[in-house]
Amino acid sequence: MRIGILAYDGCFAAEVFLFSDMLRIANRVARQRGVPAADLFEVSVIGASDSPVAAAGGFPIGVRRWHHGFDLLVVPGFEFVPAEDTDARLAGWEREVDFLRAAAARRTRIASVCVGAFLLGQAGALDGRRSTTSWLYASQLGRRHPRTTVCVESLIVHDGHITTTAAFSASLDLATALVREHLGADVASITARVTLVSENRTSQAPYIVEAMVPAAGGPFADEVGRWLVEHLQEPYNLSRLAGEFHVSSRTLLRRFGAEAGRSPLAFLLEARVRAAKHLLAATDVPLGDIPRRIGYQDPGALRRLFVERVGVSAAEYRRQFRRPRPPR
Repeated sequence: MRIGILAYDGCFAAEVFLFSDMLRIANRVARQRGVPAADLFEVSVIGASDSPVAAAGGFPIGVRRWHHGFDLLVVPGFEFVPAEDTDARLAGWEREVDFLRAAAARRTRIASVCVGAFLLGQAGALDGRRSTTSWLYASQLGRRHPRTTVCVESLIVHDGHITTTAAFSASLDLATALVREHLGADVASITARVTLVSENRTSQAPYIVEAMVPAAGGPFADEVGRWLVEHLQEPYNLSRLAGEFHVSSRTLLRRFGAEAGRSPLAFLLEARVRAAKHLLAATDVPLGDIPRRIGYQDPGALRRLFVERVGVSAAEYRRQFRRPRPPR
């Protein structure tokens, strides 16, 4: 399988080489398992010319001039901050975008890592498709490209010949998925164990830091949201909520939905999950006491909601993300 990794000025070198090195190790494992040489990965790092590109931080990466003879193109992400002007950031990569547009028109398989999805979006390759990117930039990708459905919590999204993945380390998940598809589950499992890479991550939801997600509300939705958070332990009552803001239930739903893009109940469920994550990671509150603290009399209801929204159980979340306590 011929794979071209598209390197360009400002890309993350690690996302180029994590992916390529993972496939190199998989090739070694595959040889030991008797896989024919013709079935192994052939990986090239490619660019707009034969001259090295300057990755993020100024590190040079040697490349081969690109062409359209690859079975898969991989687009790494780049150094980006949420407040940065996206148009200005993408303006310097017109050649890369044109190359990806032509590849997508040929129905070449293309995969992006993290904010590499913005280059695919610029090339029109995400139109009418599901996609993902880092949770930190998901809303920005959705606003910029409204014809794509951004699956915020997904780690990898396949839609036709286009694949998008979540943040930085998702290059390893992409490589593992490709090894599993092309060389088999046995080679993928051994490669993952040799490299200490998880082979069963399916969601980026456990890693989302809600405080860093850009707010998408307005003044009315913000006021209603604050009231809901202050009354987190109380049962949800739409009529009471509307009365607190001196509007009808219908008006409250309409105004809140227009500003926040979701219902007050959906906001409340997100706030309860956020509160549970805080209690699990930053406190010693016993697992059995957490439901009552955030408005659930039935522990099973929170348990189901947490697994549905976060992708792991509350106990597993605490095990993975509990912050170390300072010594007394």
